[in-house]
Amino acid sequence: MNGKLRIPALLTVLALLLLPLAGTAAADGPSVRLSKSQAGTGGSVTVSGSGWRSHALLMMLVCGQSVPSRGVIGGTNSCANADGRAVTTDARGSFGKKLPVTEPPVPCPCVVHVATVEGAKAQADAVLQVAGHAVEPLPAVASGGRLSVLTDTRLDGSGGLLTWFGAPASRTLVFTVGNAGTTPVRNPVFQVGTSHGVFAPQWDDQQWRGTIEPGRKARMKLAVELTAGAHGDYTVSLKYGGKVLAEQPWGVGRPWGVTLFWFLVCLVVPAAVFRTGMAVVDRVRPRRAGGIRHRGLRLPELAFHLPKFAGRAEEAPATPTTLPWFTPDSDPGTAGRLSAPHDDSPTSPTTPTRKGPT
Repeated sequence: MNGKLRIPALLTVLALLLLPLAGTAAADGPSVRLSKSQAGTGGSVTVSGSGWRSHALLMMLVCGQSVPSRGVIGGTNSCANADGRAVTTDARGSFGKKLPVTEPPVPCPCVVHVATVEGAKAQADAVLQVAGHAVEPLPAVASGGRLSVLTDTRLDGSGGLLTWFGAPASRTLVFTVGNAGTTPVRNPVFQVGTSHGVFAPQWDDQQWRGTIEPGRKARMKLAVELTAGAHGDYTVSLKYGGKVLAEQPWGVGRPWGVTLFWFLVCLVVPAAVFRTGMAVVDRVRPRRAGGIRHRGLRLPELAFHLPKFAGRAEEAPATPTTLPWFTPDSDPGTAGRLSAPHDDSPTSPTTPTRKGPT
């Protein structure tokens, strides 16, 4: 009898010992707890978590139109992004920090949404009632067709010369989806978003033309484009039906052509301004005596002034003037010059002299 009683007692003790272990196994993964489930705008709640990666950077946000079972339906556009807080987990993957309570841009039900910023994606939500904020029912879940990504996404394409000079970088997001529902999906509308760093994605609606029958799959190609001059590490996100299906990293190189252009502008423009200024100064500066400038002597100016110097040298000797009515032969001034030269001097030694009577 005593043996029969001992067996159930041992089983009960073993069940009590294994119950915490089962709870721990169920609690594996990231989790979030709040110090209070209701708070008004202007107040704060203490957010604590466990099961996260060690030394992971997390972002905490108050989001509307969300429940833990469905996640944040509208993405981070449904959250009070301006009043979010960042926190880093410790070596055990735990954290604790105060979060100010702010009304999200959409009605409640609301949650405190905690998600990783870098590395492997992980997220968790905790219900929070924002006192005084509007409450509306969540949008109905679409029944029937349900799409899911079957293969890894990839970005096709490459940059060209124009991209090197700052043109918008563009790629094609390629992936395969399958219809796991019971009804066909016709002309599905996907949302493609690009985010840089900790900023929220900017979503762009793109519709795929076609019908995906239940149990069938289809290959999708959606265009992705960044703004002009964008560079750095980006993340391309794919969302359908309010749920993020896939994310793809995208490293965009720096447009070095723009840097080269501005370097040449900073080098050429000052040189051109300097040369223009020197040309103006050379024109305005007064000339020295003789018509030659101290600086900037040029061959055209030298050739222009040389005939003037030669003309002055020719005008230096004075030439005698001749009256118009005299010819060279009848000019009295030249008559004596036409005969042979002789000496009429009375004291010439060749002329005999007469002596008078003494």
